Amino acid sequence: MPLLFSYGTLQQESVQLSTFGRRLTGHADALVGFEAALVRIEERAVAAAAGRTHHANAAFTGNRDHRLSGTAFEVSNAELAAADEYERPAAYIRIETTLASGARAWVYVYGRSLA
Repeated sequence: MPLLFSYGTLQQESVQLSTFGRRLTGHADALVGFEAALVRIEERAVAAAAGRTHHANAAFTGNRDHRLSGTAFEVSNAELAAADEYERPAAYIRIETTLASGARAWVYVYGRSLA
């Protein structure tokens, strides 16, 4: 099963239930070379529905000392596709990376920080 790393809303039980139809199982881990960032929500309807003006995001720094804590969840390929739909309105891209534990996982990060 693929691993999906979350540092934000995908850790919330209510989001998991509405996105995947179940509570996910996971373990604490960290994203290496990234730091927390806020990205402005450009779509007014999305901002209104979310009740906020910014998304929490992970910005690439390239500094291996930077760590962003979160949870690595076991998901199916179908659940990974559901996560793509959930994250689509934001300024995220999905990348595969190696976490602090050495595990390989998918994670959504701020795409412009990778340029």
